[in-house]
Amino acid sequence: MGETGAVTTENGRPEPPVTSASIVVLALARRVENELNAALADLDLTVRKLGLLGHVGRMPGVSFSELARMAGVSVQSVHTSVKALTAAGLVRDSTAKAGAASTIELTAAGSRLLAEARRVVGEVDERLFGAEADPVRRKLGAAIRHAFETGGIG
Repeated sequence: MGETGAVTTENGRPEPPVTSASIVVLALARRVENELNAALADLDLTVRKLGLLGHVGRMPGVSFSELARMAGVSVQSVHTSVKALTAAGLVRDSTAKAGAASTIELTAAGSRLLAEARRVVGEVDERLFGAEADPVRRKLGAAIRHAFETGGIG
């Protein structure tokens, strides 16, 4: 043990951090979510709301059950979230009749907000994974972008 009480190796340096991929990704995911939520707050968005807007933007006419499956939440939870997005004028349910399947789509305001949110996400990406970021995060960011550019996931 070193003078500070920290566990050390024989050369006096602290032990290296945990290198479990699961632990590293979990810690990084929490940091990314916190950074995104802070950056999106000025737009009155959260990561969850942004996810729903993004899904609706990519799949106009999407149903509540499809949104729930994509978001990994209950249909009831999606109903609550979509109701709030509708009240904010960001999405609309073009059928909205009892007994009819809902088809949810972005409004013009929702499309504008989604575009602005994508710009904010890009700024967070640059801060966390860009040229000035920690070298490990730069490598992880590059690997993630590469995997999606080449279809390497799925």
